[in-house]
Amino acid sequence: MATNEDQHNWKFAQCFGDKGDSEDITDADIISTVEFDQTGNYLATGDKGGRVVLFERNDSKKGVEYRFYTEFQSHEAEFDYLKSLEIEEKINKIKWCKRQNAAHFLLSANDKTIKLWKVFEKSLKMVAENNLGDGPVPPSAGLRLPKIAHHDTIVAAVPRRVYANAHTYHINSVSVNSDSETYISADDLRINLWNLDISDQSFNIVDIKPANMEELTEVITAAEFHPSHCNLFMYSSSKGTVKLCDMREAALCDQYAKVLESQEDPSNRSFFSEIIQSISDIKFSYDGRYILSRDYLTLKIWDINMDKQPVQTINIHDQLRTRLCDLYENDCIFDKFECFFSGDDSHVMTGSYNNTFHLYDREGKTDITLQADKSAFKAKRLGSAKNKMALSRGPGKVTGMLHGDNGDFNKKILHASWHPRDNIIAVAATNNLFIFTQPYGKEENGTHTARLLANLG
Repeated sequence: MATNEDQHNWKFAQCFGDKGDSEDITDADIISTVEFDQTGNYLATGDKGGRVVLFERNDSKKGVEYRFYTEFQSHEAEFDYLKSLEIEEKINKIKWCKRQNAAHFLLSANDKTIKLWKVFEKSLKMVAENNLGDGPVPPSAGLRLPKIAHHDTIVAAVPRRVYANAHTYHINSVSVNSDSETYISADDLRINLWNLDISDQSFNIVDIKPANMEELTEVITAAEFHPSHCNLFMYSSSKGTVKLCDMREAALCDQYAKVLESQEDPSNRSFFSEIIQSISDIKFSYDGRYILSRDYLTLKIWDINMDKQPVQTINIHDQLRTRLCDLYENDCIFDKFECFFSGDDSHVMTGSYNNTFHLYDREGKTDITLQADKSAFKAKRLGSAKNKMALSRGPGKVTGMLHGDNGDFNKKILHASWHPRDNIIAVAATNNLFIFTQPYGKEENGTHTARLLANLG
């Protein structure tokens, strides 16, 4: 990836949500998850109010655009009377199932319950003709059969399955298998395997809960299925390890096939080491060869065939090492940033503070830093988005990151999604959804298509 600006032509495209300057943000409107479907033609977001909003791709002469498709209430707030525990309606994860017919199916999860939703276009019909006219009908006219005519088409969402009562702790991950029949859900101590058609039972495939809870030393932070091998999955832990498991070996995958663990430099050891080494997200590359993991300060890229050390370690905001005490006091040190591969596996992405997010090539040689800010929307509206959008090269070049006050730490990019085929990124910044695109030239587009076909092959 070259470093001249002409080839780094990422640009702000769209902004959804409240575009005003008001800092009075309703907690229920804060976006908590973002997910493209397998085609990239549809985009889903979930928020803390339990709502799921879907967007549909609409290509125009101006470029790629997404427009509102439908919205529905996925989860409601509940109360567990046995445990005196309030269950939030916040959507933790959304995962699309592979499309089999005209309808869309997606899984949405809050802390305790997973639901399978069917989203489809429904034709509304009304009676157009009947025997009840303005006056009496003469006998010679006879009876007429009522006629039904198309009135309107709406997008409907109905819950097809509810997978409940299987998790004692908060659900942090949901991943659909490549066989399109099963999926896994993970909480702090257990991973369950479900069949999409069976909602009243699941199989516990990982259980790290000790007999004595005082002996608990780590928790599960994320889990994901392999993109092509239906028997393989991985999960990460708060100890900074990634464990690869094979379901063919045993019904209970307590004995992992591989463990990926990076040894910490003793000179960097501190009181906060155990906290910042906790992995917040993991992703397989689309070809299944590499694993991307994110902890508080770094991105690590692992080769599945080389488990001794990561092939690349990228420092995201190493300048924050000196401010860990402040970040611990304001709880920001526990922020869980997500990470992503691009559709052709050549680049990786993750979020940071000050509403910035970073794009790196897989070798970690280049760093494109973009800022998801409402000023980008205003700049585009004024016709000068290119001049006003924060776009920088190299680590730590966004103003305010190094010497930022606590206000910068309140603005952070935790949730995002990279289009599976094109260079389109959806980023959640508090209650706003930003779309960034990188248009391809003819030569670049051909190269990109070739890479995708190679991956699919």
